[in-house]
Amino acid sequence: MHLAEIRLYPIKSCGGISVADAVLEERGLRGDRRYMLVDERGRFLTQREHPQMARIRVRESNGGWAVDAPGQETLLLPASLPSGPQRTATVWRDTLELTEADAAVNGWFSTALDLPCRLVNLSDGHVRRLRPGRGKDTDQVSLADGAPVLLTATASLAQLNERLPRPVGMVNFRPNLVAETVVPFEEDRWGRIRVGESELDVAWACTRCVLTTVDPATATKDPDGEPIRTLKTFRRGPEGVMFGQNLIPRRLGTVRVGDPIDIL
Repeated sequence: MHLAEIRLYPIKSCGGISVADAVLEERGLRGDRRYMLVDERGRFLTQREHPQMARIRVRESNGGWAVDAPGQETLLLPASLPSGPQRTATVWRDTLELTEADAAVNGWFSTALDLPCRLVNLSDGHVRRLRPGRGKDTDQVSLADGAPVLLTATASLAQLNERLPRPVGMVNFRPNLVAETVVPFEEDRWGRIRVGESELDVAWACTRCVLTTVDPATATKDPDGEPIRTLKTFRRGPEGVMFGQNLIPRRLGTVRVGDPIDIL
């Protein structure tokens, strides 16, 4: 068993990128979900309500990010915003003081989404703790929904696609790590894994929502509510419909595509 793919999502709920390697930090893969778009009240924006966010694509550029959207000139962002105005932002239950981008950057995103919004950044000086009851009191998370790292598995997707009227890609589930597996949903039984030189706790199953029904290529929602509709028939748990596992880093280091995955 090995690591088949590594994906980063520099801006929460916008397009992701596939990379050959990534540095595993305490709050997730370096560069993953450090940026977030918020409305004028400071509440985070996602594809759940704004599927057009899928049209915002991000790629690596000179140690930072190049951001593209239809009809827009490319926007260049640094890996982290320099010290600047702090803005109160809310992501689920957490209220944070984050660094806000300047007016030009905010205007770019507002035009791209056709709604007033602002870009905020979780820099090195900010700390966001895991939800109580998840992991240790000292564990951190980025601007991801709830966990530092999300893992999915190829055999699990293959079994799901056998049940779907139209197959979906792994990108619908927005994982960070994709394990090449043989047995569907064997990841449900893992406790701790080693990926290359790093180790992570397999902490809890990831519950899925309507965001998985948004086609990453077209930014349109599936008219039949797939793959959620089918997942409900065989992957419903106490907390919701499950696909993938949330991970907490325990030994930091670099992970690379092709790294062996060992169950500890």
